[in-house]
Amino acid sequence: MAVAQVNTFDVYKVREDFPILKRTVNGKPLVYFDNAATSQTPKKVINAIVDYYSNYNANIHRGVHTLSQEATDAYEQARFKLQKHFNAAKAHEIIFTSGTTHGINLVANGFAAILKAGDEIIVSALEHHSNIVPWQILCEKTGAILKVIPMNEEGELLMDAYHKLLSNKTKLVFCNHISNALGTINPIEEIITKAHEIGAAVLIDGAQAAPHIQVDVQALDVDFYVVSGHKMCGPTGVGMLYGKESWLHTLPPYQGGGEMIAEVTFEKTTYADLPHKFEAGTPNICGGIAFGYAIDYLHEIGFGNIQQQENELLLYATEQLQKILGLKIYGTSAHKTSVISFNIEGVHPYDIGTIVDKLGVAVRTGHHCAQPIMDFYKIPGTVRASFAFYNTKQEVDVLVDAVKRAKMMLS
Repeated sequence: MAVAQVNTFDVYKVREDFPILKRTVNGKPLVYFDNAATSQTPKKVINAIVDYYSNYNANIHRGVHTLSQEATDAYEQARFKLQKHFNAAKAHEIIFTSGTTHGINLVANGFAAILKAGDEIIVSALEHHSNIVPWQILCEKTGAILKVIPMNEEGELLMDAYHKLLSNKTKLVFCNHISNALGTINPIEEIITKAHEIGAAVLIDGAQAAPHIQVDVQALDVDFYVVSGHKMCGPTGVGMLYGKESWLHTLPPYQGGGEMIAEVTFEKTTYADLPHKFEAGTPNICGGIAFGYAIDYLHEIGFGNIQQQENELLLYATEQLQKILGLKIYGTSAHKTSVISFNIEGVHPYDIGTIVDKLGVAVRTGHHCAQPIMDFYKIPGTVRASFAFYNTKQEVDVLVDAVKRAKMMLS
């Protein structure tokens, strides 16, 4: 799929779209470098939220009155936007969720009815806890065996080891597209192809990839792909599960309730067609609609512009931070996105994060819901600076100065 791009990119003009970037923190201009956790929200999306609650707030699909029809149309239009953006073959292959974690658990719950004792599932060493714990629960339920693709010091998966893990017992493979803790871009094309060769299904956690690159699920030939709206300039509490139609028909419903049924009696219930089979109850209607507007906004910026700006920030920040004596960066793959995880020798990452916050800089500290990665490096956690297209090199300079000050105070 072609990557949308506008002719010119003015980061300072783009920043005008984000009201929160004008605020101060502890008397300092906000420098927001926690984008891997949650991106900021542009006025276009905020206005869509206000418009929904101001003008057509109503439940969807069930009402014949005007407001319900308007809300239904807007919600389903958002589904079509997601279908087009991710190049799904059919709109009903797009399932609205509360986020990536919800999508993963939906699939894991479905496979609980399919797997049997002795079957094997594979995850990578680079996973977020949300792509580890559900599979551990699944193994406990079914007797399936969990295997792990190991990683190296650079934060890359050992693909030769992955090939050796695959067998006729392998039923499922799960991997993130991009590591939230290190920024590593994983070779998911190879992972998917090799899994399919032995008949295994593949779920890709795209939470960290979707904000940075435009994903084509048909070109990938992936079976399931999950994302969160709040990492793509959308609101919290909404996300997407893409699933191939054949798999979505195969999996049982995740939840029971209204909307996901065709007919209910006390003797038997029949389920609704896709996508409603997996969308029980009243959804986050406003969130879904706003997610669609966030997709519109990202295309207005252009994914080519997004990639160029973020790559420049990554290279510049890496160069400047490496000048600080005693600072070590974790995750040094040549294939990575705009995330830098680092520590300073002898200093706890939490202390660094606390001090730089006093200087107006928002970074994330801890294990980033990826404790096995930290265990691999034998560290308690890292400081993580994650950049978005609305960040600037001047803000990177503020970060570097803040880290230097923190080091001076704590060493």
